[in-house]
Amino acid sequence: MINQHKVSIFISRTEKGFNYFSHDKLFIMQGAVTDKMDYLSLNIEESWHRHIANEWQQPYYSELVRFLREEQANNQLIYPPAEQVFAAFENTPFYSVKVVIIGQDPYHGAGQANGLCFSVAHGVRIPPSLNNIFKELNRDLGIAKPSNGDLSAWTKQGVLLLNATLTVRAHEAGSHQKKGWEQFTDAVIKAISNHREHVVFMLWGNYAKKKGEIINREKHLVLDAAHPSPLARTGFNGCGHFSKANEYLVKNNIQPVDWRL
Repeated sequence: MINQHKVSIFISRTEKGFNYFSHDKLFIMQGAVTDKMDYLSLNIEESWHRHIANEWQQPYYSELVRFLREEQANNQLIYPPAEQVFAAFENTPFYSVKVVIIGQDPYHGAGQANGLCFSVAHGVRIPPSLNNIFKELNRDLGIAKPSNGDLSAWTKQGVLLLNATLTVRAHEAGSHQKKGWEQFTDAVIKAISNHREHVVFMLWGNYAKKKGEIINREKHLVLDAAHPSPLARTGFNGCGHFSKANEYLVKNNIQPVDWRL
């Protein structure tokens, strides 16, 4: 059965460039000359599509797709897997977002990146940054460190786990920066800032803090801290962001997040 709450966006290469097709319930390609489906075959929850659909038509996005296709043609290994590139949007509809955590780019080690910033799948060793997040959760809210690093339970409660850059070349941190992803995620953040109220944004590290420049701080709560990486300067431990977020949500009659995993 087709999920009627998602919109499929398919990007394919034609003789004249890139075409973008969408249909609310079913994708049908008619009259297009294609060699293969693009790396980015997307399943985007419908409410997001309403706010970011224009991005598929922007020149920067065509260039981004072109870059990713070149990476494929050169046999570069890209993380996360294609079907997980937009995983952040799958369980967190636009009108359900209550907290946004912004990361930098996906983990670049084998088997780590899953499309959710800072998260890893069950059975994958917890990375140092995520381990520090769990330490702060324990200090802030007394939550015991979980046995795995899968944060998908948060996404189902309205926590958008968004990396600023949605793909990366294996073992090369930052390799897909300044290729267009930042413009796309800026559009996502602007849409939330402009069309929602009382959302908590957690900006960890200078890269994420720059994203905060486009957030309306009169409508939303913006929490800044150092990056949770052990390599970052001190400032994440003790930030208290998880309790502060819940206090703000409750104050605005919004269900707080259960941060337990």
